[in-house]
Amino acid sequence: MALLYLINSWSVAEWTEAMRRLAPDLDIRTWPEIGNQADITYSVAWLPPANVLRSLPNLKVIFSLGAGVDAILKDPTLPDDVPIARVNEPDLTMRMTEYVVLQVLMHHRQQRRMDESQRQRRWDSFATHSASAMSVGIMGLGVLGSDAARKLASLGFKVAGWSRSRKSIPGVECFAGPQEFDSFLERTDILVSLLPHTPETTGIINRDLIARLSRKGPFGAPILINAGRGKQQVESDILAALDSGALHAATLDVFETEPLPEASPFWSHPKVTVTPHMAADSDPDTISAYVLRQIRRHQAGEPVENIVDRSRGY
Repeated sequence: MALLYLINSWSVAEWTEAMRRLAPDLDIRTWPEIGNQADITYSVAWLPPANVLRSLPNLKVIFSLGAGVDAILKDPTLPDDVPIARVNEPDLTMRMTEYVVLQVLMHHRQQRRMDESQRQRRWDSFATHSASAMSVGIMGLGVLGSDAARKLASLGFKVAGWSRSRKSIPGVECFAGPQEFDSFLERTDILVSLLPHTPETTGIINRDLIARLSRKGPFGAPILINAGRGKQQVESDILAALDSGALHAATLDVFETEPLPEASPFWSHPKVTVTPHMAADSDPDTISAYVLRQIRRHQAGEPVENIVDRSRGY
């Protein structure tokens, strides 16, 4: 039994060292020096090269390094009969919640305005409003979205969530399905996207969606926070909406092209906060411990948790 790390965008050494500290008994290998392919029964992957996973005859489970699995599903040669397990770990959930709450509060309390006033040494005492004056809407009520929704509601924000299937969260107004999407958008002053990337969510944050958001909030125009996936947003539409005033501001952690090119207008746009896809970083020690628990479950004949439904993409 061997565990293969198939990573081409993160530090492989950092991840394998974390696993070796936790499980010195494991036979850990790294691509491309994988040895006998028949030995490999588990793989930890992120953006795997084509044909590698398919070439492993005894592969039992593929583990994603993040909460999302789109980086694995991009592989057109992915074997159909091997389950993919995503990460569902409290540390990852809390990191995303911290980010969402931070960005919502930053816009709500107008922190960027205060930062600019400090730089200009200007005493700018302006009127503020309560959290209850703001309606926050979260697209995606999985583990991450549900936790963020609960935390924001506890701060006094009017919180709603929209998901593909019906959810029930105390203190959160829940919308479901395409038939309730417009009702969700029209009550939302701050839109937070935590959706997975699927064919259905590609380009969902576009000119039409922005036009359907609430204009009744304290700022007279909505605010966008995207910590989901960059392929969900049409960046030219977001820029046009910011320039026209159709969007009051935006925080973007993900982009169509990453790293964000130096020439991107997002870097210098006065209404945009850019973060480098770090809303919920995967910690090697924490995620390795999670993967190891799942491997031990599988070795004991127990089911691996959080298996991906490929038809849904998450």
